[in-house]
Amino acid sequence: MLLWTALLAASAFTGPGPVPQVSVSVKVDSSKHELTITAGPYDLLNMPPMEDHGMMDLGASHDTPVQQFTWPIDGWFRGFRVDVVDGNNRPLPRDVIHHMIMVNFSRRQLLYPAAERLMGAGTETEGEISVPKTIGVPMAPGMRLGMYVAWHNDTGRDLAGAFLKVTMLWTPKNQNPRPVNSLPIYMDVNLTVGGTNTFDVPPGKSSKSFDFTLPVAGRLLGVGGHMHDYGVGVRLEDLETGKVITRVTTTRDDAGKVTKVSRKLYGVSGDGLKLRANHRYRVVGDYDNPTGQLKVKGAMAHMVGLFVPDDLSRWPAIDPRDPTYQRDLASLQVRGVPSAAGQHGGGHQEHAEVAEPGKPQQGDAAGTEHTGHK
Repeated sequence: MLLWTALLAASAFTGPGPVPQVSVSVKVDSSKHELTITAGPYDLLNMPPMEDHGMMDLGASHDTPVQQFTWPIDGWFRGFRVDVVDGNNRPLPRDVIHHMIMVNFSRRQLLYPAAERLMGAGTETEGEISVPKTIGVPMAPGMRLGMYVAWHNDTGRDLAGAFLKVTMLWTPKNQNPRPVNSLPIYMDVNLTVGGTNTFDVPPGKSSKSFDFTLPVAGRLLGVGGHMHDYGVGVRLEDLETGKVITRVTTTRDDAGKVTKVSRKLYGVSGDGLKLRANHRYRVVGDYDNPTGQLKVKGAMAHMVGLFVPDDLSRWPAIDPRDPTYQRDLASLQVRGVPSAAGQHGGGHQEHAEVAEPGKPQQGDAAGTEHTGHK
C-alpha cells in the first residue's frame, strides 16, 4: 500500500473560546484505490435545531475555512463517501454536517467563471456515491484542491474532537478500457458567483429558474441535486422546445422536510442525454411551502451531473483576470474567517486581495511529509 501524507495547518472557528488547530492529512491506499482526507479536530458546540435553512444566514451553522491540499494521483476520480468520527475513529452522527463542498482550483466550471466544484454532500447524502469504473473525472498530480464544511450540531450535546473523513474513490491510469472523461456540471437556479445562492420561499407552490447557453456539446451521464425543506424537485428543460430533459425529485416527511434527493444514471446502459453547444437551456427548482409563512433565504435548488464533452479541448479555461473569477476566489478565502464583529465569513469581498491557489496561505504548514511505501 502506498501511503502518502500531506499536512496543512489551518484554523477552525467552531465556537467561542480557544480555537483548536486543525490539520489535514491525505492518505492514498493504492490496493483499494482510495484516497482519504481527514480534517480535524473540530469542537462542535450544541446548537438549537435548524427550524428552516434560512437560519444558516443568521449564524445557525458554522463554516470552516477552506482546507487546501494537493491531489497526488494520475487517474480518474469516480466516487466518495463522507463520515464524521472521534479521535479513536469511532463514528459520530453524520447529520451534524449541513453541507460539504470540495473545490478544484486547477479547473474552471463549465457554466460559470468560477473554480470547479468537484463534489459536494449534504445532510440528505447517504452512503457511498459512485459511478462505474468505465466513467471518471480526469485528475492529474499537483492539482490544487480545497474543501470546507458547514457544521450544525443539534444532537443535544457538545462534540469535542470531531474529525471529518472524506474517502475518494479513484481509478488508475492503466485501467483497461480507459474510463470515459467526464467532468462535473453545476446548474443553480439562483447563483451569484462569489455571493449566495439562497432565495426566499413564499407560501404555497413556487418556482425559480436560471437560463443559460451551453458552450460545449456533450452527453449528460448522470444527475443529482440539492434542495432545502419544502423542495419538490429540480428539472432541466430545453428552453427552445419546452421539453423536460431530466429531473430529480425529493423525498419529504409529513412536515415537508427533505430527507433525500433522487439520482439518475444514464451512461451505464446507454449513451447519456445529448446536449447541444450554443443551445439555450433552463434549470428550474420547484417548492411547496405548507407553512403559510414566507421563508426568508430558506431555499437552494441546483442540479449537478457528470458531463462528457464532445471536445475536451473546448472546455473553458481559467482566466485569472476575470472579475467574476476573482470574486469567487475572494469569497473562498474569507469563508469561515471571523469578521471584526465576530461573525463567520462566507460572502464575497469585491476588493479583497486574492492569493493565487497553490501558494502557501497564512497558517499553512511549510512542507509535505512522506511516510514511505508499504
